[in-house]
Amino acid sequence: MDQHLFHKLRVCRLEKSKRCHFGFTMIEIMVTIAIIGTLAAIAIPNYISYKNRALIAETIAEISRIEIAITDYWAENGALPDSLNDVGLGNLKDPWGNPYQYLRIEGGGLKGKGKLRKNRSLVPVNSDYDLYSKGKDGKSQTPFTAKASQDDIVRANDGAFLGLVSDY
Repeated sequence: MDQHLFHKLRVCRLEKSKRCHFGFTMIEIMVTIAIIGTLAAIAIPNYISYKNRALIAETIAEISRIEIAITDYWAENGALPDSLNDVGLGNLKDPWGNPYQYLRIEGGGLKGKGKLRKNRSLVPVNSDYDLYSKGKDGKSQTPFTAKASQDDIVRANDGAFLGLVSDY
């Protein structure tokens, strides 16, 4: 043990003075907790935002992969698949645990346009097929203007756009 510290401890025991207490004051502890709380208040929202952006990027990559499988199927069979099961991806789930949604439009025998995804002008966004994830909330409606559709990750403009409905 350091001789100086040993001497100081021995003197403190003899004097029993308040100056000799080794420890933190309540104010020092409160300041430390306040600093840690401030750092956490800054870091946690940034982390959550980063994680959400990563999940969206992962979903966009998976939708792109599904698009490739659908294109390959169309090249081999001369028609679009009726479901994602036809391309072997029927059990694929998005990062939030929901199945990807697919609707064949071209040659699908749809009566009316009620099920098609629609933009803000209520015009269908695809002419071949709709492919999307219902997003974090797991809810969706056909028009992009619906609140439930804002977090959906969609394929639109026949594949020219992949991303969040809110960015479309």
